[in-house]
Amino acid sequence: MEAQKYTCVKLELPTDGSKPEPVFVKGTWSPTCFDLSISNGLEAWTCHATEEEVQERASQWDQTVSDYVDLAERFLGFQQPGSVYGFSDAGNGCRRLSWTFEKNGTKLEWRWKCQPSPDSKKITAEVLDFLMDANIRLSEEVVWKTQSFDRLKVEGEKCLAQSEKLSNERLEFESEIYGKFVQVLNSKKAKLRELRGQLSKQATPRQQLEEEEESTDKTETFDEGSDEEPEKDEVSSSKDVRTTSSRGRKRKQ
Repeated sequence: MEAQKYTCVKLELPTDGSKPEPVFVKGTWSPTCFDLSISNGLEAWTCHATEEEVQERASQWDQTVSDYVDLAERFLGFQQPGSVYGFSDAGNGCRRLSWTFEKNGTKLEWRWKCQPSPDSKKITAEVLDFLMDANIRLSEEVVWKTQSFDRLKVEGEKCLAQSEKLSNERLEFESEIYGKFVQVLNSKKAKLRELRGQLSKQATPRQQLEEEEESTDKTETFDEGSDEEPEKDEVSSSKDVRTTSSRGRKRKQ
């Protein structure tokens, strides 16, 4: 069995054409029925919507019982904007509580007749007790939420401070690392420049040696050419000698 629910709403209702006056409506809601206790501070009225009455009303509006009760709780648990509430005289001290709503573009009105309470003070005291208990619960909830908010605020400030600290440490670490990296990079560049200088110095003697070797090769070629010429002369002279001797031999014969 579902537990009962309780609501209490303050309505500014016009009565008998006079200016609106505050009326408190306390509702006790069950799955298939509900009770209303209404007080303006001086007088009180009650409405007992039985299961049979709720079922009959629901069938008239083509609704289920639960839908009918939920809709009534919605409009009597909180004052709905756009709804017109009424609390008119129904004769013999009775009042008729009414409210309007729209369904499928059509404006509808629900009305329930409320009987005068035989003990207005008791009904008014029950309404006030409910309001006081609700106020206490709300106050405690506000205090608890305020404390929770304060704790969350403190934790948030701590997290923010820690985040700023970590951010500063990260910036310092990055700055230090970048500084060291620049130093290492500059030292590497200096080392590379030094090695390039050494290579350039080593390359110059090699070029000199190559030039000297080239000049030496050219000189040797020239000397070898001058030595070959006498050999050719010697060969030619020997030929002449051989020719002369041959001629002499022929003559002797």
